[in-house]
Amino acid sequence: MNRIIVPHTALRLWIGAALCVSIASSQDARAVIEESQKRARSTSQKYEGVLQVFDPGGKITEKRWRSERAGAFGNSKSILRFTSPAEVKGVALLVVNHPDRASDQWMWTPNIGRDRRIALQDRSTRFFGTDFSFEDLEERDVDQFTYKLLGEEDIDGARCWHIEARAKQTKASQYSAIALWVRKDNYVTAQFEGLVKDKLARRLRYQQIENVQGVWTARLLELTDVRRGGRTVL
Repeated sequence: MNRIIVPHTALRLWIGAALCVSIASSQDARAVIEESQKRARSTSQKYEGVLQVFDPGGKITEKRWRSERAGAFGNSKSILRFTSPAEVKGVALLVVNHPDRASDQWMWTPNIGRDRRIALQDRSTRFFGTDFSFEDLEERDVDQFTYKLLGEEDIDGARCWHIEARAKQTKASQYSAIALWVRKDNYVTAQFEGLVKDKLARRLRYQQIENVQGVWTARLLELTDVRRGGRTVL
């Protein structure tokens, strides 16, 4: 039987090269996310629109909403309010994002005239009948994750970096991993996938991406809850 002997020097070189590729991929992935967050930064933003929830059984519910945001990405404050229909009018969610930990969140319900703090263990639950979880509505600073570049793929005709992100503080996120597709032409996120126990749980598509006052912005978001079979469009 023929034996192949690899000299120690050659073996060390091979291992060293593999480690360098791994480190470079990690650094490249982080650099992409940093640039993406940098380009998305704005001191203030205001949005309003219509939110539609498509239940697995075919029922469609519609809500109007308005949101305001201030501060740098990952260290901002935002508030989202429902403006109609009457049964949800005035319901609001305040999110205070932190660069070094999970956000603080409070939900105001006018019917009972009080606010409720959203505990960290409840962030995986659905936000007021939508397919978004409370965690999906917060921002996370780049330093809260480790990154790995998985390759390149096309999303809606745009070439994207495919990046895997894993939270450093695992108890702070429902997701065991996050997959991101970031466009190479403008560094905008084209798709997000949240994995629970490394199985796909939610997919968010960013569509109708336009340059709004120097910031590339998705005019249409579509989130699919893969496990529940519902989706939310806004």
